[in-house]
Amino acid sequence: MEEAETQPEEDVVFEEEEATPRVSFNATQNVTESVAISNGSRLEEAEPQSYWLDPTEISPADKDEEFVNALVSEYEDSNEPGSAMAVPAEVPVLPTRLPPVLLELRWLPPRPPTSYDGFNVYIYRDGNSTEMATVDENTHEFFTELTEPGTYRVQVTTLSSSGDCEARESSADTGFTFYLSPSGELLEELRERPQGVSVRLLDSSTAAVSWAPSPQSHNGSLVSVVSTTCLKPSLSQRMENTYCSEENSTSDIISNLTPGAQYRVVVYHTNGPLTSPPSEPVIIDIEPTGVRELAVYPLGPTAVVLSWQRPYHVAFRKYILQTFFFNPVTLASEWTTYYEIAATASVIATVRVTDLLPAWYYNFRVSMVTWGDPPLTCCDSSTVSFVTAPEAPHISLVDYSQGVLVVRWTYGELFIDLSHSRMLHWQVEAVGKKGPQRRYSVDVTRNAMQASLPLPPGDIYNLTVTACTERSRNTSVPSIIKLEPAPPRLLLAVNATHSSITLLWSEDGVVDYYQVLCRPNWASKELKAGEPITSTAQVLTVSGLVPSSSYNCSVTSFSYSSASRPARITVTTAAKEMNPSVAAISALAVLSLLLISLLVLFLLVLRKKHLEMTRNCSAETFVNFASFDRDGKLPYNWRRSLFAFLTLLPSCLWTDYLLAFYINPW
Repeated sequence: MEEAETQPEEDVVFEEEEATPRVSFNATQNVTESVAISNGSRLEEAEPQSYWLDPTEISPADKDEEFVNALVSEYEDSNEPGSAMAVPAEVPVLPTRLPPVLLELRWLPPRPPTSYDGFNVYIYRDGNSTEMATVDENTHEFFTELTEPGTYRVQVTTLSSSGDCEARESSADTGFTFYLSPSGELLEELRERPQGVSVRLLDSSTAAVSWAPSPQSHNGSLVSVVSTTCLKPSLSQRMENTYCSEENSTSDIISNLTPGAQYRVVVYHTNGPLTSPPSEPVIIDIEPTGVRELAVYPLGPTAVVLSWQRPYHVAFRKYILQTFFFNPVTLASEWTTYYEIAATASVIATVRVTDLLPAWYYNFRVSMVTWGDPPLTCCDSSTVSFVTAPEAPHISLVDYSQGVLVVRWTYGELFIDLSHSRMLHWQVEAVGKKGPQRRYSVDVTRNAMQASLPLPPGDIYNLTVTACTERSRNTSVPSIIKLEPAPPRLLLAVNATHSSITLLWSEDGVVDYYQVLCRPNWASKELKAGEPITSTAQVLTVSGLVPSSSYNCSVTSFSYSSASRPARITVTTAAKEMNPSVAAISALAVLSLLLISLLVLFLLVLRKKHLEMTRNCSAETFVNFASFDRDGKLPYNWRRSLFAFLTLLPSCLWTDYLLAFYINPW
């Protein structure tokens, strides 16, 4: 059966008994029907014949092209055995019965060339079918009484049984709905959906809903909210606990929203229990809160650990970790996604970032991505900057000459470019063990790979090279170097005596002790060299030397059992000085010895000269000194005089000798 859609006017009139008020309104439908409601008196006047179907008559399906308008008889309980009517019961207190209300329906037939045989009228109350009637094709109206309050749905369909097929019914919705209150008030169906619905976020968990005024009268509005993201994650990842199913509210304020979730908001106008068609849905996306307490913990020059926390009340799908740094390959700086981490119920999250450039500036950003469509990302402010630690340099060359230590080192790759790194400078440091100033250091620029460091000789040093950035540093493997001691400087000989000499010198570097040795030079080989003398002071007196002798003295420095080159000096002892009295006595003794020697020599010459004279003497004549002594002719101490010696000689010798010099011995 074909139906032609029409746009008729519906007239609905409600009248109560004993009163004749008449209410009418117009509405547009895609059906060919007109509806009117009047009271019972009007039903009797306009339609003396009932249109309810008589149950005793033959079904319309069994009669060809026959339609019956009859009132369906009411059901009456019998008092037969087993019937509930036979059981006495307390009379319940019934509420005030609604006065009968006449429902009058009128409609227009379908437009030609539609073929039809009649019409079916359906009346539903609260979703249940209460009445159903069939009228012929020439009847375009229907009347009935409504005695119960509730929500009524009235529907009229076109019926066709022509042809060999079974009877067919139109499928178009040509009905309308209204509500009859217990007090008899009629609330009509709302056919206009709410317009101009908008949602404004007051904060991250509260929103306000507003809409445009409706041209239809209504006594309320209903706001329906459902989360479109609550059921997307798995149960272990689910963070939302509100609006996972549709929730309705009469308030225009939506509370308990979850940051990061997406919601679908629909508004209905209400007329009692009747609701209008839903408004156009409004999708609201709430940005996630983002992470907080983002911190970086270094693991080395090329690795760090990022840690952060999230608020407990937030919904999101994943974290996105991004890095921003200067790429030495592309020579550009840009944000790049390093890692994506699925959201979990844990409030604290950590991730290890590797393959970083040492001594390089990095920005790290952690964002939340929601489940919404399209997804939202937040927040760009969750960033932290960090400068990675430098690599440890490697000492490649150490050379010590003339009190200056030259150090060379390498860093990272062979041809590394430090122009874009955050390397500030190098620090070369040497720490001694015994020196008065144990720490020596020098700073050089980052492009220099060598340094010169003045160091005192004779000590053991712990040598390191440190790469320094603005926040961290990294030190090379220590290199232990031992410097040989230096010989003493300015060696001087002071306060020389005939048997000792004092040596004075200045210290150079670190010295444990000195060893002094004096050897006689080549001109005094008969003198023996002394034993080496050890001293910790810088002055020493060497004794036991021979006066007026020349010595080669050497002073050697010792440090950590290592000897330096000796410092040499040639010294000469002074001549021995005598006492004046002792010198005078010594001179007199020497002169006496010389005189005696001359006298003996002279006498020996005279003896030889006068030997010949002795032969000529016929007889030797001896002087009798005893008689001279008795006669007093000799001095008292003649025995101590020269004459005591002359008595030993022949008298002819000395008497003649004395007489030759005109000396009279007598």
